[in-house]
Amino acid sequence: MAGKLSLPSLLPNPTPRKPFFQDPQLLSTASTPLPPPPPLAPLIQELLHRPNPTASTSNSIYPPPVPRTRRRIGKDRDFNKGKPWTHHRVSLQGQQALKALTDSDFSAETIDEVMITLFNSQRQESSELCIESLSLDILGVIKGLRHYKKCDLALSVFEWVRNCPNSEALLNGSVIAVIVSILGKEGRASAASSLLNDLQKAGFQIDVYAYTSLITALSGNRRYREAAMVFDKMEEEGCKATLVTYNAILNVYGKMGMPWNKIMDVFRDLKNSGVSPDAYTYNTLIACCRRGCLHEEAEGIVEEMKVAGFVPDKVTYNVLLDVYGKSGRPKEAMEVLREMEENGFSASVVSYNSLISAYARGGLMEEAMELKGRMMGKGIRPDVFTFTTLLSGFEKAGKYESAVKIFEEMRNAGCKPNICTFNALIKVYGNQGKFVEMMKIFDDIKVLGCSPDIVTWNSLLAVFGQNGMGSEVSGVFEEMKRAGFAAERDTFNTLISAYSRCGAFDQAMVVYNRTVEEGFVPDLSTYNTFLAALARGGLWEQSEKVIAEMKDARCKPNELSYSSLLHAYANGREVQKIHDLAENIYSCSIEPSVVLLKTLVLVYSKTDLLVETERAFLELRRRGFSPDITTLNALLSIYGRKQMVAKANEILNFMNEWGLTPSLATYNCLMYMYSQSNKYKQSEQILRDISGKGIKPDVISYNTVICAYCRNGQMGDALRVLTEMKEAGVIPDVITYNTFVARYAANAMFVEATDVVRYMIKNGCKPNENTYNPIVDSYCKLDRKDEAVMFIKSLCKLNPHFTKEEECRFLEQLRIK
Repeated sequence: MAGKLSLPSLLPNPTPRKPFFQDPQLLSTASTPLPPPPPLAPLIQELLHRPNPTASTSNSIYPPPVPRTRRRIGKDRDFNKGKPWTHHRVSLQGQQALKALTDSDFSAETIDEVMITLFNSQRQESSELCIESLSLDILGVIKGLRHYKKCDLALSVFEWVRNCPNSEALLNGSVIAVIVSILGKEGRASAASSLLNDLQKAGFQIDVYAYTSLITALSGNRRYREAAMVFDKMEEEGCKATLVTYNAILNVYGKMGMPWNKIMDVFRDLKNSGVSPDAYTYNTLIACCRRGCLHEEAEGIVEEMKVAGFVPDKVTYNVLLDVYGKSGRPKEAMEVLREMEENGFSASVVSYNSLISAYARGGLMEEAMELKGRMMGKGIRPDVFTFTTLLSGFEKAGKYESAVKIFEEMRNAGCKPNICTFNALIKVYGNQGKFVEMMKIFDDIKVLGCSPDIVTWNSLLAVFGQNGMGSEVSGVFEEMKRAGFAAERDTFNTLISAYSRCGAFDQAMVVYNRTVEEGFVPDLSTYNTFLAALARGGLWEQSEKVIAEMKDARCKPNELSYSSLLHAYANGREVQKIHDLAENIYSCSIEPSVVLLKTLVLVYSKTDLLVETERAFLELRRRGFSPDITTLNALLSIYGRKQMVAKANEILNFMNEWGLTPSLATYNCLMYMYSQSNKYKQSEQILRDISGKGIKPDVISYNTVICAYCRNGQMGDALRVLTEMKEAGVIPDVITYNTFVARYAANAMFVEATDVVRYMIKNGCKPNENTYNPIVDSYCKLDRKDEAVMFIKSLCKLNPHFTKEEECRFLEQLRIK
C-alpha cells in the first residue's frame, strides 16, 4: 500500500475555481470523478427508501422538535430592536410613504401609487429629482419595512426602484446592504449572491457595506466558503474593510475551522489597516479557538484583550468556557466559572452547558451529572443542549443504557429534542449495531416535522463506516446528494474515515484528493482524519511526515493527532516507537490526556504487551480519568488471549459497576477466550445470548465459534453454525472458509478441503495463501509430496485467477520443504 500512496501536500492550498457569487455544486466540476458507488445494499434499500409515515404524530413518543438556534457573540446591533421605529434622516414625505405601505394591503398597484407619490414630492422646480434626499427616503422606507417584518414588501419596493431611471444613483450601497441582509435572514443566500452579481454587472457601485452584508448573509446560512470568497473578492477590488467586516470574516474563519495562523493573519491585517479591534473582535477570536480546541491560544487572546483595555464580559467568559468544554479541560473550565462569578457575572444555562461538555468530553459522566444537579439546585432549568450534551457523553463512553435514560428524562421534563438530539440517538443505536432502530430515529426526524441536517447524514456515514459497511456508506452518500445536501469538509472527512475503516483505502484517497481540489482549507480535523486513515494502513512514516507538516503549517497537533500516530506505529509493528512516544506522554512532554492514555491501552493490547497495557490503564485511573467501553474491551481482549479468566471477569464486573453497556466487541472477546479453552462450547452460548439481547453477531462472532468447533474436531457443529451464519445474512469471509480448509487438511480429508476451496471460488470469495498452505503442509507431513505437486498444478484449473507466477512460487516453497 505504501508504494501506491502519493501523499499530496496539504499546503499550499489551491485557489478556489468557482465564481464567488454562485452556489457550489457538489463534486460536479472536479477533474477526477469519484468511483461510481455500488447499488444500494439491501439494508439501505429497505430503510432509506421506506415511504414516510403519514399518520398523525400525536401518539409519538417524542415531543415536536424545535429548530436549533445559534447564539450570537456580542450584542445585537439593531438600535431599533424592541423600540418604535425612528425616522432618522427620513423626510416627511418618506414617513408618509412608509405609513401608507404598512397600513395598506400588499399589491403592485399600492406600491406604484405610493412610490410615484414619493418621487413626485421630491422633484425640484426644474422637474429633476433630488437624488440625495430621495435616496435617503428609499433607504428609510426599506429599513422601516424590515423593522415591521414586511420583508417581501421591502423587496418589492427595491425592485420597483431598480426598474426606474437613475436607479444606480438612488440605490446606494446602504440600500443594497439592507436588501442583502433581508434575503440572508430569510434564508435566501443564493438570491442575495445573484442579486449582488446582477447589480455589479449592471453598473451599480457595490461598497463595503453591501459586501459585508453578503458575507454575513452567507455565514448565517452556513455557506462559509462562499463568504470567504466574497471577502477575497472585496479585497481584490480594493474595497477597504471596516471593523464590522473584519469581525464578520473572523467569525466565518472560525466556523470554517481555518488554521489559527490564517485567522491571526486577518487579525494582524485589521490592526495594520488602522482599524481598532473592539470587545466583539476579541470574543470572536476566542470563539475561533473552539473548533481546534485551542485553549492556550484562547488564553492568550484573553490576556491581549485585557492589555488593550477591555474587561471580559459575560460573553467572553461563556465563550472561554465553551473552548475549555470542547477541549475536555474541566479543571480550567471550573476556574473560569469561579472568576466569572467573582466578577459579578452569574452563571447561566449556557455556562453550565459548557462545563458539562468539558466533563462529558473527558468521559467524567458522574461529574457531569453532578453539575446538572448543581445547576438545577440553583434554579437553572436544563435545556435541550444540556440533555443532548449528556446523551452524547454517555454515547461516547459506551453507556448506551444511560444515554437512553437521559433521553427519557428529557422527554419527561417536557424538553423538546432538536436535530442534535436525534443525531446523538442515531449514534447510540448505530454504535450498537441496531440499524433498524437507528433508521427508525431517522424516520422520526421527518415525521416530527424536523429536517435532517448535514450532521445527520454525516452520522449515518460514520456509523456505517465504522461497521465496515462500504456499500451502505456509498448508498447513504448518494441519498444525501439526492436530498439536496452539498458535502462540507466534515462530510469529506467522514467519507475518508469511513472508506478507510472499510479497507477501501484507494477510495479514501480519491475523496481526500477531491477535498483538496474543491478548495477546502485543511484544518486540524482534516489532518486528523487523514492521519487516522494512514494509521489503519500502518503507514507510520507518512504519518510522521503529516505531523511534521502540521507543525510547519502552525496547525498544532493535538491528542487525536498523536493518537493516530500511536495506532500507525502499532499497525506497522514499530513497538520501540510506541515506547518512545509513550515515555513522552508519561513524562508530560506531550500532555497525558485521557485520549492518549486510552490509546496506549489499545495499542499495547493490540501488540500483545500485557505489562505495558496494564501500566497505561493504571496511569489512566491514577489521573482520575474514567475508562470507556473500548478501553475495557482492549484489556478484556489481552486477558482473553492469555487465558486470564479471573482478570477477564474482573473487567466484566468493572463494566457492570460503572454502568457500561457491553458491546459486540466485548462479547467477541469473551467468545474468543472460551474458544481457545476446554470450555469452547461456551462461545456458542454467548453467541445465543447476544442474539437474544437484540445485538446482531458479525462475521467475527460466527468465525470464532466455527473455529472453536473446528479446533476440537466438531465439524458437524461447525457446519451447523456456518448454515446459521448465512441464514442470518452474515456473509462468510476468507477466514471462515480457511478455518474449514485447515481442519479438513489436518485430518487428511483432502477431498473435503478441495471442495471448500471450490465452493469459495464459486461464491466469489477469493482464496489466499492461507487457504492453500494447510493443504500443501499436510501432504508434506504425510510424506506425500507428489500429491502436493499435483494439487498445486491443479489450482490453475480450479481457480481461474491463480497465476503461473503463484504456481512457481508454491512449487519452489515445496522444493525447499
